[in-house]
Amino acid sequence: MASKTTGIQKQSDGTFAIDKIIRGDRLRKSGFKSFKEANEWVAKQVHHSYTLNKLGKRPPLSFDSAAAHYIEFSAGKESLETEIYQLKSVMPFIKDLDIKDICDETLSPYVKFRLEDGKAHKTINLTLGVIRHILNLCVDTFKYKNKLSWLEEKPKITFLSLIGHQRPPQPISWSEQAKLLKHLPQHLKRMTLFTVNAGVRDSVTCNLRWEWEIPIKQLGISIFVVPKEYVKGPDEKVQDQILVCNSVSQAAVDEARGLHKEFVFVYRRERADGKPPKGRYRPIETMNNTAWQNARKAAGLGDLHVHDLRHTTATRLREAKVEHRTISSILWHAGGDITSLYTTAQIAELATALEAITKDAGTWNRTIDQLRKEMSHQKLTVEA
Repeated sequence: MASKTTGIQKQSDGTFAIDKIIRGDRLRKSGFKSFKEANEWVAKQVHHSYTLNKLGKRPPLSFDSAAAHYIEFSAGKESLETEIYQLKSVMPFIKDLDIKDICDETLSPYVKFRLEDGKAHKTINLTLGVIRHILNLCVDTFKYKNKLSWLEEKPKITFLSLIGHQRPPQPISWSEQAKLLKHLPQHLKRMTLFTVNAGVRDSVTCNLRWEWEIPIKQLGISIFVVPKEYVKGPDEKVQDQILVCNSVSQAAVDEARGLHKEFVFVYRRERADGKPPKGRYRPIETMNNTAWQNARKAAGLGDLHVHDLRHTTATRLREAKVEHRTISSILWHAGGDITSLYTTAQIAELATALEAITKDAGTWNRTIDQLRKEMSHQKLTVEA
């Protein structure tokens, strides 16, 4: 099938590829299912070039195309996989819309569908935030060769109110922790013990690398210098942070030592017959996977979130009467670049504070939500 005129070639696998020069720009794209599909794409690009270069106007651009460019632009971003997952939920509603047409009105069918599906306001807002971020980049960063931005002005996208819809934190008790650990596979058990003793987000636990580790021989533990790319917060304020181990989180790290040359916490499918598995250890993208969800269900812990482990750390530190300043440092709430400020003595202070939460001290300091949950459980037991 021709050719030199159209710049469309049929490939050995039956698909069609394009290699064509239009107004000095080379167009190359493959994977088209038919000649017609490829030809329509070329026609669209010709119109695009004419609108931009001859008329000086912004050509039509679908949100699907803008999102695809954003994914390529953001390669290596720690949260990109989560953002792709969020975008998949909204694509059926807006992928063919021009980016200039995306606003509260055109997003309302998606919002309505997600609400009827029982999704939380915060969950929906996270997706709306990704959409808004992409469109903001189309105004500020993504530009055509003639310096014209992809989008003229930033869109109005309103988030849903969280008042009355925000799920309260649910720190777990020591008995609930024991129930959960009983049902977790070994790799998730290690990660859970590490997270609840270090007070970090699961994204940090999943991405923890051996190259970040610095042994503190005087204390018998390690610290990890976590690059700012893995620290949540406003871009202009985020700095590298120090993660300090206590004896329990250190044991979890040491148990994983040698399994993988780069990542601390990894997984491989073990064989039921006890023979060595053929697969290699690989990193874990998220702790909130099927195994976590099955374990929390078996332990009777409802919709326990991985992030509740971080809330548990904070609660236990308060129960241990650790100073607010120290808690803030452990949870990375303190401002400034702490990697350049911390001394061995300060690290020892954090390690001592974290060591105070390695065992149940028997303190009675329940949150209001925990008290409600305990009363509800007692009521159900009596009625049964």
